[in-house]
Amino acid sequence: MSADGVDVVTVLKVKLCGAIKLRKDPTISAKTLRSATPRKPVSAVSARKIKDNAADWHNLILKWETLNDAGFATANHIANTKISLLSENKMELESGSLASNEDAEKMHSGYSKELEMLCEKLQVTLDGLTKIQVKMEKLSSTTKGIYELENYHYGEENKRPPLFHTWPTAHFYEVSRQLSNMYEQELRLKYSIAEELAHTTDHDLTLSYLSLWLHQPYVESDSKLLLESMLLETGHRAL
Repeated sequence: MSADGVDVVTVLKVKLCGAIKLRKDPTISAKTLRSATPRKPVSAVSARKIKDNAADWHNLILKWETLNDAGFATANHIANTKISLLSENKMELESGSLASNEDAEKMHSGYSKELEMLCEKLQVTLDGLTKIQVKMEKLSSTTKGIYELENYHYGEENKRPPLFHTWPTAHFYEVSRQLSNMYEQELRLKYSIAEELAHTTDHDLTLSYLSLWLHQPYVESDSKLLLESMLLETGHRAL
């Protein structure tokens, strides 16, 4: 106890507690600042991913078209080989065929090996198209995930700004879904064509198969418009 009645020990305790609080305050403030530091906005992450997806769509469709052309060339070769074989068989029957059975077997064996190699080549093309279509499905699924994530963060559609110019995220998903469905159906058709092409003996039916492969009826005429619109919206095409 001091002369003026103040307990020195009590004063020291008060000062010591104050010093401890002061030493702790900077640490608490740093933690508060770190927790308050804003993360990268969800919209920025979504926009980056959507833009990447649009570029991927463009590249995948280009690869599809290249393989489609290659597949048509192979399918056309198969058709021509079949037509030649059928024509020779018909001519032999009509002329009474002076060729021996052994010669005929050799000729047919040669055609069979050629057809087999061509069919294997067409299957390789189909495998490539299948890989592309699987990647298209993943793009559609990714876009759906982005849309659902934004729904979780923002709720109602009218409460969020567009990622780029005018399209809401839901429209990106809708376009991706439409494109994915088109190419999925087209791939199924091509598998059917490949299966039937090597077995049909009808000339007109063979030409129909070739036409279907080339013109891709399930890839609708507005598919290019959908793709170009998406590239324009995301900045891959100049306005």
